[in-house]
Amino acid sequence: MKILLVEDEPKLASFVKKGFENEGYELEVAYDGRMGQSLLQQNRYDLVVLDVNLPYINGFELCRQIRQQDPHQPVLLLTALDSLDDKVAGFEAGTDDYLVKPFEFKELLLRARVLTRRHNEDATVRRVLRLADLELNLETKVVTRAGQRIDLTTKEYTLLEYLLLNRGRVISRVDIAEKVWELNFDTNTNVIDVYVSYLRKKLDKGYDTKLIHTVVGMGYVLREG
Repeated sequence: MKILLVEDEPKLASFVKKGFENEGYELEVAYDGRMGQSLLQQNRYDLVVLDVNLPYINGFELCRQIRQQDPHQPVLLLTALDSLDDKVAGFEAGTDDYLVKPFEFKELLLRARVLTRRHNEDATVRRVLRLADLELNLETKVVTRAGQRIDLTTKEYTLLEYLLLNRGRVISRVDIAEKVWELNFDTNTNVIDVYVSYLRKKLDKGYDTKLIHTVVGMGYVLREG
């Protein structure tokens, strides 16, 4: 696990860094908001721990910037500001958790473990798209139905991924052309219908439940039944 600590108090930063490293974590320290911003642009972290009262860019603003760049990045605010209004401001900025100084390192470690575990579990869910017994793994690019692997061409895979990301929604041929082929739609071509047919043969043939449906005059929809 790799953690970024943005904290302008050197003694506290050293204490937290030593504690996490003793637990097997890798921790980098930024001593002001600009340095934290720079490190975040260069690296990926499993957790960001932010002080609020930071030079140049405060923790609330840096947290908002992180949320804009990566909605799933775990963030914990670590601060002496303990009023309800301060906590509300922190959560409105997008923090996942809020720990008031002074604190016991054991509590910080516990909260860090909870946030990183939850993030990893959520990431695993996000990496797999599912509909009924159909699964598409975004990392391995493997597609299975009822546990049986289905081999797809690159374009078939891209089309299926787009349909799964929009499952339950009718997708027009124009949308598919723009998002999958990245082309302006040519009304004289039937390439989309051809590839949908290819997918149907590979995904639905031999199964009682059909997943790819045609909505006449509108397009296609991926849904169960």
